[in-house]
Amino acid sequence: MLKNDLPFNRICFSLFKGFGNAVSRNRAKRLGREAYRLMKSRLSGGYDLILLVSPETENDRSGSALSYRTWQLESLFLKAGLLE
Repeated sequence: MLKNDLPFNRICFSLFKGFGNAVSRNRAKRLGREAYRLMKSRLSGGYDLILLVSPETENDRSGSALSYRTWQLESLFLKAGLLE
């Protein structure tokens, strides 16, 4: 997290080297972007965010993968003090 002096946040999802195949990498990024989209209105603006996405867990493979990823991002942003 780094202040960027803009009125909005910029976000980047990065993956571990050797993170599965292309399908799992794209799915992990899509889930992260959608989870961020759902909560970005509640976040403070003006930051550059780089998030390192961890490999899938059993929770990610279930039907609640989006809610699990949303919970992960919400707790991360709460710790960082970005949630309003």
